[in-house]
Amino acid sequence: MKKILLCTDGSSYAQVSYEYASWLAMQIDVEIEILYVTDLRKQQAVETTDFSGSIGIDSYQQLLAKLVQLEREKAKINHQRAKIILQEAKRFFSDREIDKVTLTHETGFLVDLFHKFEQQADLIILGKRGETANFAAEHLGANLERILRSSHKPCLVTPREFKPINRTLLAYDGSKSCQKALQYLIDLPLFQNLELHVITVANRGDKTALQHLADANTSLQTNNLRPTCQLLHGVPEKVIERYIEDRQINLLVMGAYGHSPIRRLVIGSTTAQMLRSSHIPVLLFR
Repeated sequence: MKKILLCTDGSSYAQVSYEYASWLAMQIDVEIEILYVTDLRKQQAVETTDFSGSIGIDSYQQLLAKLVQLEREKAKINHQRAKIILQEAKRFFSDREIDKVTLTHETGFLVDLFHKFEQQADLIILGKRGETANFAAEHLGANLERILRSSHKPCLVTPREFKPINRTLLAYDGSKSCQKALQYLIDLPLFQNLELHVITVANRGDKTALQHLADANTSLQTNNLRPTCQLLHGVPEKVIERYIEDRQINLLVMGAYGHSPIRRLVIGSTTAQMLRSSHIPVLLFR
């Protein structure tokens, strides 16, 4: 891994994402690009509906001039806000003697600009909530799900509080996304030093699931990793949550949005459920 793309909005959740990026940078030699996108909607003043017929042309022109000036002032404020947020982020890493950091400011919509920057990155880090974290506490960030569903790179979604990582759990079902996650654990030397757990959640008597788990165990053992592997039964979300709590897991690794569109529409995917409820970082693969 050579480069991390760290998306920030300056919120409390973003501050925690700095901690996890810092922790990774202290384990491996990696460049960090910090991306802040000023939302275009914050640049726009009140809509300039044509009121000239009701308030008169002179009054309308005065109103329009004031709105234009207001929009210019808002643009200046937003630019200064972006500068402050990025400089504070850089100071955070400098204080930890992490110097391979670049700052990027764009204006537009994060979900539209994101793909231009992720192409050069090996890992995306973002907080699971943003500026509206104090409202609708069970909801995910406005941009988060759209980014996760479209990103082709591993995404580390960080929680409200930082804790050092020493125990990792891979929720494995044999899918292509989980195979990518498995290979990622093998390829990154970082995981050689962490306690690794692998679980598969399936119905009783599911021989395919058992084979998937055995294959994962063999791949990891072949590459000098010594995982604790278990086949468990029950509702996946509940089983995973209980395992994390019982074993004091610090990082959950899983495939993203592996269920059918119909199941997602009706009851939500395991991924979304885990992201909402998890108090630890979640590393997702598509």
